[in-house]
Amino acid sequence: MNIKEVAQKYDLTADTLRYYEKVGLIPAVHRNEVGYRDFTQEDDNWVEFAKCMRNAGMSVESLSEYVALFQKGDSTIAERKQILLDQQAIMAEKLSDLQATYERLTKKVDNYDEHIAHFEKEKLEKKTNV
Repeated sequence: MNIKEVAQKYDLTADTLRYYEKVGLIPAVHRNEVGYRDFTQEDDNWVEFAKCMRNAGMSVESLSEYVALFQKGDSTIAERKQILLDQQAIMAEKLSDLQATYERLTKKVDNYDEHIAHFEKEKLEKKTNV
């Protein structure tokens, strides 16, 4: 696939894909005979992984470190796992914060529902007392 096709597939821009490659968020993309990026299935998998990890909030530094370690081979498995565990812990905390915020928002909406119901009841009582 060419860069435009991959960009469309993942809702990214070609510039973003070039940036991902430049800073090491994905390994160097295969090139065709004239030097254009020609994304293989492996390259495509890396783009999907990078987008997923960035959406998860992983820093550019952590992700580029992960990719660099991956390219060094199996001797880095424990280090790579630790990077993912660290990100998982960060996400768990964010999820907890989001859940607490959601619960507060739900209570606030419910409170407004009660106020609206009370207001409507008072309005109806005033109409019937006239």
